[in-house]
Amino acid sequence: MTTPWQDRYTGAVMNTFGTPKLMLERGAGAHVWDVDGNEYIDMLAGIAVNSLGHAHPAIVEAVSTQLGTLGHISNLFASEPQLRLAERLVAMAGGDARVFLSNSGTEANEAALKVTRRTGRTKVVATEDSFHGRTMGALALTATEAYRTPFEPLPGDVVWVPFGDADALAAAVDDTTAAVVVEPLQGEAGVNVPPRDYLLKVREVTAAHGALMWVDEIQTGIGRTGTMLAHQNPELFDGEVVPDLLTLAKGLGGGVPIGATLAYGKAAELLVPGNHGTTFGGNPIATAAANAVLDTIEADDLLTHVEGVGEILRQGLAADARVTEVRGAGLMLGLTLDDTVDTGRLVEAGLAQGLILNVPRPGRVRLVPPLVLTVDDAEQFLASFAKVLDVVGAAA
Repeated sequence: MTTPWQDRYTGAVMNTFGTPKLMLERGAGAHVWDVDGNEYIDMLAGIAVNSLGHAHPAIVEAVSTQLGTLGHISNLFASEPQLRLAERLVAMAGGDARVFLSNSGTEANEAALKVTRRTGRTKVVATEDSFHGRTMGALALTATEAYRTPFEPLPGDVVWVPFGDADALAAAVDDTTAAVVVEPLQGEAGVNVPPRDYLLKVREVTAAHGALMWVDEIQTGIGRTGTMLAHQNPELFDGEVVPDLLTLAKGLGGGVPIGATLAYGKAAELLVPGNHGTTFGGNPIATAAANAVLDTIEADDLLTHVEGVGEILRQGLAADARVTEVRGAGLMLGLTLDDTVDTGRLVEAGLAQGLILNVPRPGRVRLVPPLVLTVDDAEQFLASFAKVLDVVGAAA
């Protein structure tokens, strides 16, 4: 049986997502409430977007003030929040980088893909289980056939290799390769984690063949794993790697749409006026929101907080025999559940226990809650999640 609002949804909204199970009305921190007044702990955060949770006063104030001062100006003009954000992203990324600001992760990857074309080469090596977006260029790099097949032929000469397999990557890259694109951790696949030396080897292989190394941090960036950028996280990776391209989005705007493409060194000079553009990208409102996110992460020491709360989640989940593996770092955790657990029922059972959960692949759970998830939230989640597993699987 559907509800009146679901009937309205199916009557007016194109069926690209299926019919939502809830209509949400408001949020605060890591909690949301539906239109019937039911409360939920949000362990998805708008798919890793709401880095400061819901209705954070810093974002509300930044957006309200900016909209009341200067809203949209196009890229024919500059604005102070735009410049401030660009300079901060360059400093965060390290190296000699420059930024192109857009509206989303898939647009950030589209811009990066156009940079690779300016090398004069077209071949891109991507990884199996990857997700880079759903616009035509980004989709061409996304591994899941079910996403790509309805829209083929897609642009590009793309080769996929197993994620984390440096030998397979080395065999696929040659002097015709424009770029290798990798996610430090693969979120949409349920949080896959590569070997610690993987990014170092990707850098070595790309440098040997004059190919660009492109790191997609759209989901992993902006504090998600406990460092501002996951590829700089010593808990996950050995050594220091400076890519040629870096893409960001999701948590950067804290819920306000924004994407960023950073290019380093000579790669930053490949796009010239007329090659690319965006009407809304980098507008004062979105960049003010992103600056508020970065300000708050720094002022509230959220990176340390993410490590601490993430460890509470990790230890609590690992203590349940029905959780056979916990992957990831910080507040980007992937779970594999025992075969006795029916993950097809997990999302609905979670809602009944007041949890918003995500099952991106059968048997795999992705936890990407707001970075402001409190210790009390984490403990409440662990207690409720055990009850969810009681419902959909064998009791521990």
